[in-house]
Amino acid sequence: MLSRVRKSAAAAALLMALVIAGCSSPSGGSGGDDSGSDGGGAYGMPSEESSAPAADGAATLAVADSALGSIVVDGDGMTLYMFDKDTQGSRESACTGECLTNWPPFTVDDAAPSVDGITGEVGTITTADGSTQVTLNGWPLYYFAGDTAAGDVNGQGVGGIWWVLTAAGEKVEG
Repeated sequence: MLSRVRKSAAAAALLMALVIAGCSSPSGGSGGDDSGSDGGGAYGMPSEESSAPAADGAATLAVADSALGSIVVDGDGMTLYMFDKDTQGSRESACTGECLTNWPPFTVDDAAPSVDGITGEVGTITTADGSTQVTLNGWPLYYFAGDTAAGDVNGQGVGGIWWVLTAAGEKVEG
């Protein structure tokens, strides 16, 4: 029994260390720039195993209930996020480099996903690699590598710049 308690405590300590590291500012480097290309600080926990759920031509943008209220998810119930460093309506993403490892874009194979319960304006932009990224009210949408199951909202508020959205495409803070 004691061994189980120690293992649980060690796992909890490791998880907390990862969360704290993911929310801290980058150390060293070129003056702490967090433009999205340095991959540090505000972009969340690094994950070598992270990847976006496979998007296909039949991708869906939907609404699901969560601890934060009704939020935007993909067809598998995975939470989608917006990035404060993006410029709404600019038709480009500010998340580049290491940022994309932790925050993969929500992409589709065709021009737009099917929608279920979404009231905001759905559109697309072309990413640097030529993929089609979905937008809601002009905000490019992303997954968070720290979300592993439908309904997870672990990316909410990371670095004070990553947020879930309502069906109308409005940022949910808090």
